[in-house]
Amino acid sequence: MNLAKYIDHTILKPESSVEQVKKLCSEAKEYGFASVCVNTGYTKLVSGELEGSDVKTCVVVGFPLGATTKETKAFETKQAIEDGADEVDMVINVGYLKSGMHDEVKEDIKAVVDAAAGKAVVKVILETCLLTDEEKVKVCEMCKEVGADFVKTSTGFSTGGATAEDIALMRKTVGKDMGVKASGGVRSKEDAEKMIEAGASRIGASASIAIVEGKKSNSDY
Repeated sequence: MNLAKYIDHTILKPESSVEQVKKLCSEAKEYGFASVCVNTGYTKLVSGELEGSDVKTCVVVGFPLGATTKETKAFETKQAIEDGADEVDMVINVGYLKSGMHDEVKEDIKAVVDAAAGKAVVKVILETCLLTDEEKVKVCEMCKEVGADFVKTSTGFSTGGATAEDIALMRKTVGKDMGVKASGGVRSKEDAEKMIEAGASRIGASASIAIVEGKKSNSDY
């Protein structure tokens, strides 16, 4: 198994510097990671650094709380794509979901899917640590209905990250054709392999090099 091809090499902390982002891009090209995942302010920089390589530019939208309007998320998505994003990881409005506002949650996701309009892969971050199993299933079904490409566990900025149980539930709900991304707390090769065995087709991690080299990292994401 080529673990590197599963991994979105990630740097999302607010203090991340230009030099750190450039280093991440260099590492991604060296190891052959699937993408480099950054906040949208670094989209142009990453797209430029990765030009000519197979590594994709991945950005997060409505991050990390998901509590912005659907119009804001759609605008952020369009601008990121114009700046070179190949993949967009959006955060759902968790408060809407907890309030039973299912139509609004679906519209929120659809706004980003429509804004991407086939120009970028859309991954939907559920923040599973805040949801019941029933809510996880419901939002996965919504993602499938509106044409999102992936469902994703976590931002890495809340109370918990990916679990194999959540990955298995998400995979069972969306079926074999959609992507499932495990993120948050995946820090070792063993962690990554456990997630893939449970049904993950992508891993979000800042401990990417430690994972592929079989080492252990204390990284949060």
